[in-house]
Amino acid sequence: MFHVDRWAGAFFAVLGENADAAFLCLKALAPPVKSVHGVLFGHSAAAELEKILRESAAATETTQAVEYAICFICLLVEKNCFRYIDLLLTKIEQTLDERKGILDVTVESAAPPDSGFEEGLTRMIKEKTGAAGIKIKTNIKPELLGGYVLRIGGFYVDASLKGQIEKMTAELT
Repeated sequence: MFHVDRWAGAFFAVLGENADAAFLCLKALAPPVKSVHGVLFGHSAAAELEKILRESAAATETTQAVEYAICFICLLVEKNCFRYIDLLLTKIEQTLDERKGILDVTVESAAPPDSGFEEGLTRMIKEKTGAAGIKIKTNIKPELLGGYVLRIGGFYVDASLKGQIEKMTAELT
């Protein structure tokens, strides 16, 4: 069983203050490794992959972050856990954002929101929460009919037309 929290914890335990740079390297190295077809697990596959990654990294300036990202990917491959890289990258990014005081906000709306709405929403959330920054992800859901649904961590606001109709229906029955 893959324990994303343990892997992310190991990532942060080893890197400490260098976690941001190593995360960017890890994020950059993951797509080419994911594009490899065939069986990619075990010690021999990890050793071969490490050799290839080090050769490609030799063309650029190799930093501690690049070295760690290569070792981390190879360990994931060796332990047959690389298939969970997207889940792991998401967890690492969430933890980095939490440490920086950045909130993840998801907006679901029937139509794409205009930039004025997003700017106003960002400003309002920063004022109310004191967050250092806001990352807005937008999902278009035509079934909402109008308005929006806002999710900030465990906080949920349904200001959609569909939600209002369902609330009125429940009150009337």
